[in-house]
Amino acid sequence: MFISSPEEVYYTYMVVDNSTLSRFIVTPEGVIQYLAWLDNQWTNLVTLQRDYCDNYGMCGAYGTCYDSTVGNCRCLKGFRRNNSNPLDWTGGCSRTWNLSCGNGDGFVKYKGLKLPDNSRLLGNRSSNLEECERECLKNCSCMAFTRVDVHGNGGDCLLWFGDLVDMKNYPSGGDVIHIRMAKAEIDAIARAKRRRRIVIAIGISVSTICGMLILAFIGWHALRRRKEGMRAAYSVYRDSGDGGPEEDLELPLLDIASVADATNNFSFQNKVGRGGFGEVYKGVLPTGQDVAVKRLSLNSGQGLKEFKNEVILIAKLQHRNLVKLLGCCIHGDERMLIYEYLPNKSLDHHLFDPIKRKLVTWKTRFSIIMGIARGLLYLHEDSRLRIIHRDLKPSNILLDSEMNPKISDFGIAKTFTVENAGEMTNRIVGTYGYMSPEYAMKGHFSVKSDMFSFGVLLLEIVSGHKNWGFYHPDHDLNLIGHAWKLWTEGNALGLVDVLMEEEFPLKEVLRCIQVGLLCVQQRPEDRPTMSSAVLMLGSETSDVSQPKEPGLSAESFAMSTDSSSSVKIPNFSNDVTITALQSR
Repeated sequence: MFISSPEEVYYTYMVVDNSTLSRFIVTPEGVIQYLAWLDNQWTNLVTLQRDYCDNYGMCGAYGTCYDSTVGNCRCLKGFRRNNSNPLDWTGGCSRTWNLSCGNGDGFVKYKGLKLPDNSRLLGNRSSNLEECERECLKNCSCMAFTRVDVHGNGGDCLLWFGDLVDMKNYPSGGDVIHIRMAKAEIDAIARAKRRRRIVIAIGISVSTICGMLILAFIGWHALRRRKEGMRAAYSVYRDSGDGGPEEDLELPLLDIASVADATNNFSFQNKVGRGGFGEVYKGVLPTGQDVAVKRLSLNSGQGLKEFKNEVILIAKLQHRNLVKLLGCCIHGDERMLIYEYLPNKSLDHHLFDPIKRKLVTWKTRFSIIMGIARGLLYLHEDSRLRIIHRDLKPSNILLDSEMNPKISDFGIAKTFTVENAGEMTNRIVGTYGYMSPEYAMKGHFSVKSDMFSFGVLLLEIVSGHKNWGFYHPDHDLNLIGHAWKLWTEGNALGLVDVLMEEEFPLKEVLRCIQVGLLCVQQRPEDRPTMSSAVLMLGSETSDVSQPKEPGLSAESFAMSTDSSSSVKIPNFSNDVTITALQSR
């Protein structure tokens, strides 16, 4: 039984089933009440709120319902509304361009929809999308098609004939339907797509050009900073007093921000060493390469001249037994040198530690001796520039992961020519215990000054003791004097490090001691050249002359400053670097 109440605009449906009376009341707002006649009264069993879009055909043909609000309908793209009443969409929408069957009609894809009323739907099983489109295109009454998998056979072709009614929008999800459209509409859509592609292409091109300009600006800015750094470096070179061509600088200049970032802002955890020049930090460049950053102290004895020396000289030197300088940094008063990182630190770190030196076998010691010798030979005779190091000592011998030695610290090194192999200076710089007598007392230096330092190193590597500060209960001699005393007594092997537990070749060790004593002889002309020393050390058949009495074999000595006065040198440890200005 159907009862209508137009005054209250209510629709009531009465159902009688098995003597049970039920009533459905539906309001225009979509509220459904289900009541049953129980115990001689109407009892409300359930009340449901219907979605506005659930009302059939509320948006008319080709209209899509968007949410539960009354009148919230929209026409599909390519269609326009038939009336202007905002609350009445039952008139639906009509095409912007009329169809012309057989004259270029096509299909436009719409997504995210509840499929239209299927009362006039025709299904063809097992058709692919292209076959489905051809089937619809053959019939001028076919307005849309889609393909859905209803029967689990991979897909069914669904065709719609007549106007499309009762569609709803689903922002996330829904189905896809292909709707028949006029050629003019399809051409307009194609033009719009081309315009979008052109706009996108222009946008990408503009973005690319802007990106390139930004990168170019960054590169230009970096280049300008580099040039400023180069000018600062050239200024350092000129202000050091020697002058020289700009092309002498042949290595990268890093900015302070990059160096600070590499060393974790010069953190204590990154500090790996300290000397008279300042501190050394381990760092990691953006490339992943480990480096050692030598940060010169403002109070260091190494000033502009020493910094320039190290930059100019090491940049021109390439040898497996010389430390490699990767770059430098100049920022205000800050001056830093960036070296390759050598994980085993310096020779003194191993040689003078009673625990670590036990692990340094004679084979390793002899390899270190020969590596230092080859490095000095390159400096004295084979490099582009002939170099006198002037500060050869264990702390300036760095060791790589395989304990290969590399000579470092060229801050006070000097270049020379064959014609000018010896010089005199009124500015004595170096380290007590390694300076030759003629240099320490009178300021005379030459390649033979380096040979004296090499001889001291030889004796220290064999014995495991420092020269300066050496102690023996029976005498007051330093290591040089002690070695000479043992040699003259015929007990040279008494110099060998007692902590070196493994067996060693006696002739090779004796040869090293003998060459070491030859290198520390008092008179420079008695000392061998580096090429002769390398030959004597590396060949068992070469003749080795008998050494004469060494220089500076006592723990202290008088350093002459002029003809009428002298300065008594106190007892320093071997790692103290000094700078003594001599009066004329």
